[in-house]
Amino acid sequence: MGALFTLVGVLLGIGLVGYALSRLAEPAAKQAVSVNLKTDVNELDAPESNNAAAASAASIDAVSSQKDAELIENLNRRLPQTQCAQCGYPGCRPYATAIINDGVPINQCPPGGDALIEELADFLGVEAIPLDTDKGETKPAQLALIIEPDCIGCALCIAACPVDAIVGASKYMHTVIASQCTGCELCLPPCPVDCIELRPVPVPLHRWQWPKPA
Repeated sequence: MGALFTLVGVLLGIGLVGYALSRLAEPAAKQAVSVNLKTDVNELDAPESNNAAAASAASIDAVSSQKDAELIENLNRRLPQTQCAQCGYPGCRPYATAIINDGVPINQCPPGGDALIEELADFLGVEAIPLDTDKGETKPAQLALIIEPDCIGCALCIAACPVDAIVGASKYMHTVIASQCTGCELCLPPCPVDCIELRPVPVPLHRWQWPKPA
């Protein structure tokens, strides 16, 4: 009997020790679970936070791009639309885009001259600067005129015209639509027989004035 009681006592002791150890381990286990839960929540929140930041940046970029597009459009409307490429760009809109996006100077348009520079400076809130004469000189409004008897119908001027103001067909006489011509002079170099001339734009009767005395 004594041995039986001793065995029972040992088993009870082992049970009590195990119970005590399990109670001691509970706080650490709960803390570990809490840490894991927080980590999981943070991991879930991180993509949402990143997506929100990306969406915000995209929204800012879109607004900025829209404002730039509006500026370019307003600036382009102020340019003379000769499409002469004297500014170094293939047309008025590319030049307007370069002014807004690349900070290109506003003094590179000879057809617009000083009056255009003043207008652009006022619109953009910058200082007016003299015309860059390396790009050309400001000239009176002019129109291209084809000397029709000399035209050989090569069609080279048709391809050169940026505003489709020249009509004709290969081996047939060409002519210029005066209302469409901007006087850009781009049709002159390709003509192999020099049958194109530039003449001043006729002054309408309601704008005609007696010339000032010398």
